[in-house]
Amino acid sequence: MLPPETVASATALLATVLPLLHLLLGLGLATWTLLFLFRIVLTWYPQVDLQQGVWRLFHGPTEPLLALTRRWVAPIGGVDVTPVIWLGLVSLLRELLVGQQGLLTMAIR
Repeated sequence: MLPPETVASATALLATVLPLLHLLLGLGLATWTLLFLFRIVLTWYPQVDLQQGVWRLFHGPTEPLLALTRRWVAPIGGVDVTPVIWLGLVSLLRELLVGQQGLLTMAIR
């Protein structure tokens, strides 16, 4: 069994680290959600070159995940559905970790 002072210091460390982790994870997952939303909207405009100009901000962070997923999920009716898949996965992960009933949220309380 651990000495009481070790348990107390570990609890204090968790009380300090968990809110910061909660905030950073929440912001990161929200950013990924927005990036995938933009990628969904940009699929409506196939003439836009995502590797040029400001569009690289949306293409660079998301394309590795989308390219990996395209190996298993073919376009449906000529439409790339991989951004929708990742939007759902990121939203689910965000809700499970930092949502109102998320694991980190409950651990902080």
